[in-house]
Amino acid sequence: MAKEVHSVSEEGYTTTSSIRDFDVTVDATGEDAPDTLEMLLADYAACFVPALRVAGEQRDVGDLGRVEIDVSGDLNDDDKLDAIAFDIAVEADIGDKGDAVLERAFALCKVHDALKESLHADATIEGEAF
Repeated sequence: MAKEVHSVSEEGYTTTSSIRDFDVTVDATGEDAPDTLEMLLADYAACFVPALRVAGEQRDVGDLGRVEIDVSGDLNDDDKLDAIAFDIAVEADIGDKGDAVLERAFALCKVHDALKESLHADATIEGEAF
């Protein structure tokens, strides 16, 4: 099985990618759409949410309820990602199992696997946040 995306740029720095029946626009300048790094951060968080939910079940926390992730990406002098951090809030009472849930979620997250190790997110998690 393979994943396929068709990307087109008519001019400038904006690219529209067709992914199955969906179109996603990215503007490298960030003027007309999210820029490439913002999309990467959003993809990482979007991948981490289901990984976090599965990890919660597997680590006997149960349903996490509402999950919010604030993602920050620090840039180096070349405007490339230097570090990523997740500030995670979940509705469930996770007790003292937060580290175990995070460790398992990182093991399950496919975007995490695709990033070089220096960009693996540093994460905090807070239970009963809502």
